[in-house]
Amino acid sequence: MKPLFITFEGIDGCGKSTQAKRLYNYLKNLNIQVILTFEPGGTDIGKFIRKILLDSKNTHIDKLTELFLYMADRSQHIKEIIEPSLRRGIWVISDRFYDATLAYQGFGRGIDIGLIQMLNKKICGGLEPDITFLLDCPVKVAIERRGEEDRLEKEDIDFHKRVREGYLSLAKREKRFVVLDATKKIEEIEKEIIKKIKGLINRKDLK
Repeated sequence: MKPLFITFEGIDGCGKSTQAKRLYNYLKNLNIQVILTFEPGGTDIGKFIRKILLDSKNTHIDKLTELFLYMADRSQHIKEIIEPSLRRGIWVISDRFYDATLAYQGFGRGIDIGLIQMLNKKICGGLEPDITFLLDCPVKVAIERRGEEDRLEKEDIDFHKRVREGYLSLAKREKRFVVLDATKKIEEIEKEIIKKIKGLINRKDLK
């Protein structure tokens, strides 16, 4: 069977990074070759881009500058990490991918969705996740979970509400999305994720 490309999405503080790590460890324990990566910053070049994007001092970044920085990070991420891994038969779990740009820069910032889709299509070249887990929770719940906030996390509550609504809108249109209640206990969410993965690949050795 071909390796799976799995992505995790959701507003900041939803718990997606925790669940991505748990799925990674679960698959590793089953001796499945898998890598865990993330956006922005999944490559050496991406680390510099991430620093620019998330530094809370950079409040003056133009929204189009922000968009193109995310796209640059994604282009490098795909060419250096994602595509080579999949070609080698290695599963890829990514904490955020192109849906995040549609949600944050499209619905959140108000940038033309058509422009974002065009750029994503050019950069991804047909690459898309096999399954996307969207961890959904009220914005106030997510805010309460956060520690020190980065530049995007410091945006006002209305921005994060638009991002959440954007994610839910995408999930209604794309069958690959699995929407999970992120207010549940960590262990409960993990069980739901594993159940979905088992059903997707139908492997008897996944217990």
